[in-house]
Amino acid sequence: MSLLINILSTRIVAKMLLRPMLSIHTLSYKLSGLLASVVHDSTHPKHQIMKYKEWFSDNIGANDIVLDVGCNTGMMPEVMSLKASFVYGIEIEEKHVDIAKKLRSKINIEFICADATTYDYAKCSPIDVVTLSNVLEHIEHREPFLKTLINQISWNKANYKKLLIRVPMVDRDWITIYKKENFMEYRLDNTHFIEYTYDDFKSELLRAGVGIDSYHIRFGEIYAVCSVIDDDGSAC
Repeated sequence: MSLLINILSTRIVAKMLLRPMLSIHTLSYKLSGLLASVVHDSTHPKHQIMKYKEWFSDNIGANDIVLDVGCNTGMMPEVMSLKASFVYGIEIEEKHVDIAKKLRSKINIEFICADATTYDYAKCSPIDVVTLSNVLEHIEHREPFLKTLINQISWNKANYKKLLIRVPMVDRDWITIYKKENFMEYRLDNTHFIEYTYDDFKSELLRAGVGIDSYHIRFGEIYAVCSVIDDDGSAC
């Protein structure tokens, strides 16, 4: 073992092996998630460990009408429907919406198959809360999307337009930043247009007219309770 360490500690060997090892690290992360899902009957263990669905549910009220953007196969709408008055779930992938309708249809859920960046939200009833759980990072033009979303929605409360947002952080660990600095794949998902620092996240939201009322960081993700900022700079 000491001989191996001595060999690996030489600069020429370390330089030769570093990039392959970083690539293996990325592959290992993705394969670990896949294999864990298989072992746990197609359910990723992160759902139980991270408890993100519980956070969203804790931040909605019993009388709220919720719009869940990017609902995938409907897990979030299903969880929130146990508490909220009504939940809209919008998803672009037809196969995901089909699964949602098959497995999670309820009287107080409506699943919409549409592109969330172009859908006419005026078709929905007045909304109390918009939820985006690991969605923003998948959208290329996020500021125009947020502005359009906010302006098209008919809000129940003119004085408090609430958004619950969860996004991944790029500075979740040192190795992610190191990969990025060395022009390697560093993203948790190669469909991500961005992974955030808190300052980047806050600035992007402000440019879209959204302020952060409170937040916390858990497992390398930002969980933020947000609201639309009025023209005078106050939350509305």
